[in-house]
Amino acid sequence: MTTPHLHEVWFLTGSQSLYGDDTLRQVAEQSQDVARLLDESGQIPVRIVWKPVLTTADAIRRACLDATADDTCIGVITWMHTFSPAKMWIAGLDALGKPLLHLHTQANASLPWSEIDMDFMNLNQAAHGDREFGAIETRMGVHRKTVAGFAGDPAVQGRVAIWARAARGWHESRTLKLARFGDNMRDVAVTEADKVEAQRVFGMSVNTYGVNDLVARVDAVSDAEIDSLVAEYEELYDVVPELRKGAERHDSLRYGARQEVALRGFLTDGGFTAFTTNFEDLGGLRQLPGLAVQRLMGDGYGFGGEGDWKTSALLRIVKTMAEGLEGGTSFMEDYTYHFGPGEPKILGAHMLEVCPSIAVETPRIEIHPLGIGGREDPVRMVFDAVPGPAFVVGLSDLGERFRFVANEIEVVTPDEPLPKLPVARAVWKPQPDLTTSVESWLLAGGPHHTVMSSALPVEALVDYAGMARTELALIDAGTKPREFANELRWNSAYYRLARGF
Repeated sequence: MTTPHLHEVWFLTGSQSLYGDDTLRQVAEQSQDVARLLDESGQIPVRIVWKPVLTTADAIRRACLDATADDTCIGVITWMHTFSPAKMWIAGLDALGKPLLHLHTQANASLPWSEIDMDFMNLNQAAHGDREFGAIETRMGVHRKTVAGFAGDPAVQGRVAIWARAARGWHESRTLKLARFGDNMRDVAVTEADKVEAQRVFGMSVNTYGVNDLVARVDAVSDAEIDSLVAEYEELYDVVPELRKGAERHDSLRYGARQEVALRGFLTDGGFTAFTTNFEDLGGLRQLPGLAVQRLMGDGYGFGGEGDWKTSALLRIVKTMAEGLEGGTSFMEDYTYHFGPGEPKILGAHMLEVCPSIAVETPRIEIHPLGIGGREDPVRMVFDAVPGPAFVVGLSDLGERFRFVANEIEVVTPDEPLPKLPVARAVWKPQPDLTTSVESWLLAGGPHHTVMSSALPVEALVDYAGMARTELALIDAGTKPREFANELRWNSAYYRLARGF
């Protein structure tokens, strides 16, 4: 499953009729050039679509209403090329229902010192016009990202690209459908949450389906479909001898394939892009789905174990934002610590379900006892994660609101081989250090299930959280415990006040 490449960001340029037709013609030409620089940069994952220059309040309002109503438009970039009196933008900004990026740029990277006259100054006064626009944005409390610099600068284009990825994630969350097969693990607090409030805040639709609805699909899978998928497994992965055709446990691999065909069909037919399972709620399933879940995550689906729909939805959203970038994104869980000798580290894994997009080598398909769930031994992929910078992020329900908690990390090679650990895993050093990271995470109420990504810049999380009007508590190299605790207190006060009474 991939994300459709049909998304657009509209480029809106502000000016006014005071300057006359000749100046407005130049404004239009130069704003098209700026939009073209962004669209052809190769960094931005959506189309940048130029719209005619806006010079009246009615035109501005109509453009913002049209952007809000257009399903292909996922965000708006504004630029005040000359001077666009900001009162003209009040009704439009009030009507805009899509993410906003304020691009503070100008048509020329350098000043033509010897040629500057008052005509040049009147035409190229974005330094003036964007300040007027920023003032009304702030007065109205409009959430936006502001990016300043020449539009042809790759660094500027990169920041616009990050925002566009966040906007794509926000669009995904507004239309996301998630299927829960059974309920969440009994007596667990973190996997509980308010699904109605999640739909109000993020837009996601979360509903439960009986496990035996899936079992009926599993039972109906044909031998030909299984044969085809097993052949694919043997071509793509290192399948252990006992699971290969003719071997004693080959039927277990075939059942794993049967589960994948059934799950994929159920999700496709229902328009679902994320799902959950729970080892306590397996109905007539012979195995807890492992290999099937890993494969579906590898194709872009969101997943959360033990019925954790928040993490499943977040995984789908982050995968959507990261599409096309190098690196991987996976469901993850902090499992155990290495306090020393050497630098402290965290060993992350899960019972079965870690996405192969983070694998450093060709995954090995193995079969081992699970120890919980009371079913047959499940098949799964086993691998280590690619070393490099990444982050982990989780979503918590605080009762009155949601909070994202994220930690920048460095995935590393395990200190020693892990020959007896029969699951996919990642080892990482959290920023700024293990003690500060863990204490801050616990103080913020971060969940034990997370999304780990080595593909997406953490700035995209910041942008997405802003679009969702949801707190992001970020633990990074600069985190200090006392300052972090104060930040949480200030945020609590702010979000209570911002929500109103």
